[in-house]
Amino acid sequence: MFFKVKTSEEVLEILKGFGPSGDEKISIELALGRTLSRDVLAPENLPGFYRSSMDGYAVRAKDTFGATESLPALLDLTGEVIMGQRPDIIVRPGTAVKISTGGMLPEGADGVVMLEYSHPLDEKTIEISHAISPLENVIQPDDDFKKGKTVLEKGHTLRPQDLGVMSGLGISRVSVFQRPKVAIISTGDEVVPIDQRPEPGQVRDINSYTLSAFCRQAGAEPINLGLCGDNFEQLKDTVKQGLDRADTVWISGGSSVGTRDLTLKVFETFDNMELLVHGISISPGKPTIIAKIGSRAIFGLPGHTASAMVVAEVFLAPFLAGLSGERALSGTSYEVEAELSRNIESASGRDDYLRVRLEKKGDGLMAEPIFGKSGLISTLVEAHGLLRVDRNTEGLYQGQKVRVMVFNPIKGGSG
Repeated sequence: MFFKVKTSEEVLEILKGFGPSGDEKISIELALGRTLSRDVLAPENLPGFYRSSMDGYAVRAKDTFGATESLPALLDLTGEVIMGQRPDIIVRPGTAVKISTGGMLPEGADGVVMLEYSHPLDEKTIEISHAISPLENVIQPDDDFKKGKTVLEKGHTLRPQDLGVMSGLGISRVSVFQRPKVAIISTGDEVVPIDQRPEPGQVRDINSYTLSAFCRQAGAEPINLGLCGDNFEQLKDTVKQGLDRADTVWISGGSSVGTRDLTLKVFETFDNMELLVHGISISPGKPTIIAKIGSRAIFGLPGHTASAMVVAEVFLAPFLAGLSGERALSGTSYEVEAELSRNIESASGRDDYLRVRLEKKGDGLMAEPIFGKSGLISTLVEAHGLLRVDRNTEGLYQGQKVRVMVFNPIKGGSG
């Protein structure tokens, strides 16, 4: 029996109440995929000087006014800008200095004529066939970022280009939220280690590996506490270890009434335990329990791998995003539009999450449902994502445009 069955939206809202546990300062070399715990401000202007955005000639723009192909402007060539050095030459009226892309504009120049619009007449003279305006083909000192401006905001997950701008500003270390630590417990007397041949009635441990990999994919740090039999004291001790070592505890198992009750009884032994969710109106994954012990969330997940992984994709991914400090709790998965390949029936009153395979169809995608019992992992292996059938509908129709939640690609940085 479920006492606190919640809708998907209610569960996601509850999970928004759990945030990051702390932050740390790390080298930007290790920061890819990490989430900023503070705004990053520009300590200086970038690039910091006037520089050319083109190969060409640094000139005074007024010296090119009126220049055309039929009536070019003639300028004296007085030197060349050396890359990586401050020019010691001054551009005076009627003169030009050769410059490469990225070179520092010499004193007196206020624009750059592209090579395409210039032609050397001899070693000392060039003709310009195109007029330019002041600051044309020039990057100004604060065109990228102005000193004191917010470059990246708190809650932003760092990408390669973000690390690039920080390196350009001389920022070698950055404050990020700590990676969430997830204690994972796989329960059941029937579950044996993967290097052991199962006897009749036994199964190898799948959930420890799928959930651990799921955490790494989401940028979290799994702590595998191993197998735990259907024993009250053993499970209680293992959960306590998890609460001591991690930011959240995930217990897989408990799809049967007896073991589900055992999980809940263990939760109830902890002080300040608050039962938040006792069942979710989804399929698969209804027998999911969520409690709060102190400041930590603890989850009792279904034992069937497909059910546990659907719950992980729909709820635990945004939950981990919240623990990682990402600004948006939901939307950690991305969706694509596809055309449904066949009719689908669905029981009203619950959200059905169907595994689907995506195939190319013309310029779009076709979503092919993969049907199978919740205990079968093959449905997940064959699938590219999940299709939600809303609880307020009785099904979907062939040819209908649907949104498919594509399984997340691997993310997370190198440290």
